[in-house]
Amino acid sequence: MSSKIPVSVLIPAKNEEANLPACLTSLQRADEIFIVDSQSSDKSLEIANSYGANVVQFHFNGRWPKKKNWSLDNLPFRNEWVLIVDCDERITPELWDEIAQAIQNEEYSGYYLNRRVFFLGQWIRHGGKYPDWNLRLFKHKAGRYENLNTEDIPNTGDNEVHEHVILQGKVGYLKNDMLHEDFRDLFHWLERHNRYSNWEARVYYNLLTGQGDTGTIGANLFGDAVQRKRFLKKVWVHLPFKPILRFILFYIIQRGFLDGRAGYIYGRLLSQYEYQIGVKLYELRNCGGKLNTANTAKSAPPSLPQKIEQTAV
Repeated sequence: MSSKIPVSVLIPAKNEEANLPACLTSLQRADEIFIVDSQSSDKSLEIANSYGANVVQFHFNGRWPKKKNWSLDNLPFRNEWVLIVDCDERITPELWDEIAQAIQNEEYSGYYLNRRVFFLGQWIRHGGKYPDWNLRLFKHKAGRYENLNTEDIPNTGDNEVHEHVILQGKVGYLKNDMLHEDFRDLFHWLERHNRYSNWEARVYYNLLTGQGDTGTIGANLFGDAVQRKRFLKKVWVHLPFKPILRFILFYIIQRGFLDGRAGYIYGRLLSQYEYQIGVKLYELRNCGGKLNTANTAKSAPPSLPQKIEQTAV
């Protein structure tokens, strides 16, 4: 009798040799593991093969779907349940025990997992970083990631990062945490958030220009944890002085100072991240998405609404 848990794991990856060993070690109780790779140039594939994972190459064509939805549509999962894990995440033995029980409950189609985010060796328990609910375990035929109409933004990668899963059916919450611990350095953290800020700037732009919630999880103050967060973001985009507010909110109001030096550094970096988003949003709204716009060429990029043209300088 197999001791494996009938769950198929999906891991999006690119050049993750530093994180994959710990990640894959934590996933050995899964019945099967798929690594969907974007042409890694490091030792990621060698590591994946050594752990017996199935490796599939994904070639992004610049259009929807991105990596996770493409995988959900195309991979030959042999299990009903799929667990989506990033390379810098770990599933603990206690969480595996809970997953084994949860997937036997026919009442639910999916479950939110809570993440513990570690930064500079410290669990960032405050500042609004915990709890951090993510819908990662679900029946793969019942769930797909929302489309926020951001796939054409340059330099954001080929993977859904902040998009959430829209699931048909009832959703539950698991008690044990998954661990988020990146073994790379601050260079990669900053590089990653530079990409994320491109994505966030477009999301802010879409919210400010009144684009609808069709095809998304929606924003609802009285909905689940993720819908409430989306509602608050709709309010947030209209506030002034967001970089300063982001630090005050994280470090003082949400008590990020209790996480010591790591909490202070994290708060400062989040403030910087918010400033990057704001500058890139200004670039979208006033310069057609380019650093400099010639006076004789005020047309908006094809991917942006032409109303930007009226405000270009």
